[in-house]
Amino acid sequence: MADATAGTIEALLQEQRRYPPPPEFAANANANDPSIYRRAEEDPEAFWAEQAKNLDWFKPYDRVLEWNPPWAKWFVGGELNACYNCVDRHIKGVRKNKAAIIWEGEPGEERVLTYRDLYREVNRAAAALQRLGVKKGDRVAIYMGMVPELPIAMLACARLGAPHSVVFGGFSPAALRDRINDCEAKVVITCDGGYRRGGIVPLKDNVDTAVAECPSVEKVLVVQRVGPTAKQVTMHEGRDIWWHDALHAEPWREVPCERVDSEHPLYILYTSGTTGKPKGVLHTTAGYLVGTSATHRLIFDLKEDDVYFCTADIGWVTGHSYILYGPLTNGATSLMYEGAPDYPDKDRMWAIVEKYGVTIYYTAPTAIRAHMRWGDEYTRHHDLSSLRLLGTVGEPINPEAWIWYHTNIGKGRCPIVDTWWQTETGMILITPLPGLVTLKPGSATFPFPGVSAAILDEAGNPVPNNTGGNLVITRPWPAMMRTIYGDPERYVQQYWSKYPGMYLTGDGARRDDDGYYWLLGRVDDVVNVAGHRIGTMEVESALVSHPSVAEAAVIGISDELKGQALAAFVTPRSGVKPSDSLIQELRAQVTKEIGPIARPDKIFFTAELPKTRSAKIMRRLLRDVAEGRVLGDTTTLTDPTVLADIKRQYEETET
Repeated sequence: MADATAGTIEALLQEQRRYPPPPEFAANANANDPSIYRRAEEDPEAFWAEQAKNLDWFKPYDRVLEWNPPWAKWFVGGELNACYNCVDRHIKGVRKNKAAIIWEGEPGEERVLTYRDLYREVNRAAAALQRLGVKKGDRVAIYMGMVPELPIAMLACARLGAPHSVVFGGFSPAALRDRINDCEAKVVITCDGGYRRGGIVPLKDNVDTAVAECPSVEKVLVVQRVGPTAKQVTMHEGRDIWWHDALHAEPWREVPCERVDSEHPLYILYTSGTTGKPKGVLHTTAGYLVGTSATHRLIFDLKEDDVYFCTADIGWVTGHSYILYGPLTNGATSLMYEGAPDYPDKDRMWAIVEKYGVTIYYTAPTAIRAHMRWGDEYTRHHDLSSLRLLGTVGEPINPEAWIWYHTNIGKGRCPIVDTWWQTETGMILITPLPGLVTLKPGSATFPFPGVSAAILDEAGNPVPNNTGGNLVITRPWPAMMRTIYGDPERYVQQYWSKYPGMYLTGDGARRDDDGYYWLLGRVDDVVNVAGHRIGTMEVESALVSHPSVAEAAVIGISDELKGQALAAFVTPRSGVKPSDSLIQELRAQVTKEIGPIARPDKIFFTAELPKTRSAKIMRRLLRDVAEGRVLGDTTTLTDPTVLADIKRQYEETET
C-alpha cells in the first residue's frame, strides 16, 4: 500500500490551500452547529433516531440498531414503505404541485413531473405490475436509459414491496443475463431503445438476447422511447407488452402501498468484485432511506426551492441514492438528463444548468477534467449564477480539478462537497458539511456525523498521520448493505474477515495532521474507470473467452481524463500472431461480454505473464511497469526475464 501510493501521498502533502464556508452560506446552512459531530459521536443511535423522524412510519420501530457483527438490523420492528415516503406523503400538502422530476431528453425533449403527476404514474405502473403477477418479494429487473419511466418503475416496485434490480443500460446482453439469473427476476422492464450521442442503443434487442437464457423471466414490459426512429423491435407474443398498453389496460386506481418491515429488501444492485462474478449488493428499506435522506439534506444543504442536478446514471448507486431516493424522500426537485455531457456540444451541462436555474450540481471528477480539457469558453457562454453548491462523486478529485471547478463553475462562491462512499455503503460516508467545514482541495474532509472511520495497516494497527493504509468503517451505519444476494459467506469473507467487526472498504486513504481524510483509490483488483467500478477478473474472463487468447492479466493504469483506465497483457494461443486487428477483436469481445465501459484502453501481447512458482500472476509488477516505477520484489517469479521482456515492450510502445 505504501509503495503504491507514495507519490500520490507526497503530492497531496503539498496542498496548502484552504476554503472556509462563506459567512452567508454558513449562517443559513441546514447543519451550522459544530456540536453535531460531538453529539453524534457520543450517542450515534440517538443521532440516527433523530434523522429517522424525517420519515413517515406505518408502525414505529422498537429499537434503533441490533448489531451482531457483521449482521445489522436497523429500526427493528418498524413498518413503512419507500414509495409512500418518496411520493404519497408529499401530495397531502403544499408539495403536490411542486416539480418532483425535471427531465431533459438528449434530442431536447422536456418533461416535468410534479409530485401529483408522479403519484398517478407510479400507481398506474404498480397496477400494471400487479396484473402481471408481481407481488411482495418478487424481483424485477430494469434495463433502461435515463427516461422518467425508470424512476416510475423503481417506485412502482417499491410500492408493491418487490425489490428492483436496475442494470446499467451500457451493459451487454451477457452481463444483463447474468444479473437477471442471479436475482431470478420475474419481470424485465426495458425500452425499445435509448439515445446516446445521437445514436440508438438497442436496449430491447439486448434484452431479447439475454432473456433467451433467463428461465425465471415471465414478462417483459417495453417503454416506447425511440419509436420509428429505430428499426422495428421484435415483440414476443405472450411475453412482451408495451408499457403504454399495460399502464392503460384498466381505469386508473390507487394501489395501496405495501407495509414492509424495516429490513425488507428494497433493491439489489450489482457491482464488480475481485472475482469474475458481479456481486448483488442488497439494500433494505428503513436504514437506507434514513441514511440517504439525512445525507442529502445535510450535505447538499437542501432548501425547499432548490433545483438539484445529479449527473449520474440511475444504473449506478449514485443515481439510486442521490437522484431518486434521497431527494424524493426530502421532497426535492431532482433533475435527470438522458444523454452524454458533450452532446450535441461540450456545453450541454451548462446549458441545462442555465435553462432550469440549477442550484445544486453533483458530478464526477472525470467530467470535471473533461471540461477542463475542452476549455473555459464553454462555461463563459452560460449564466451559472443560480448555482450555490457543487459536489463531486465516484473517485478522488485531484486538487487542480477541484480549483478549476471552484473557480470556473462555482465562480469562487460555491462550497464543494467532495463525497466518498460506495455501492455497498448506500450513502455518503466521508464528506464536508458545507456550512461547517473548511475545505482542502482534494480532501473529502471528515466522516459524516454518526460515521466512524479508521486507517489501518495490514496487521490492523492504526497508521501514523500522512501515511497510506486501508480505510475501514468501525461501526455500522443505517444504509449499509445487508449481504451479497444469495452469497452471505462471500459478504463476510470480502468485507468483514480482514479486520473482524470492521467494514473493509477496499480503498486506501491517509489522514493528515488536521484529521482530514484523503482517498487514494482502490487497493484490490477493482479499477475505478470514470467513476465506474470494473473488476479486472471480469475483464480477464472476457478476454480469455476469445479463441485466440490463452491467458490475460488486466490492471488499472493512471489516466489524465478518467482517473484510471484498463490495460490488458494478453498471451495469444500457440500459432496466433499478434496484430492490430486482433486488438480490435479483443476490445469488441470485452464490449460484447461486459459493455463498452470495460473496454481496455491498451492491449499488449506477451509470450508469457509474470508468475510466481505457485502460478500466481503478479499483477502488482505489471502495475509497476505501467506506472514507470522501480520494479518491486521479483525474487518469487519463476522466470524474471519474462518481466524484463514485458517492460521493454511496454516502454517501446509508449515512446
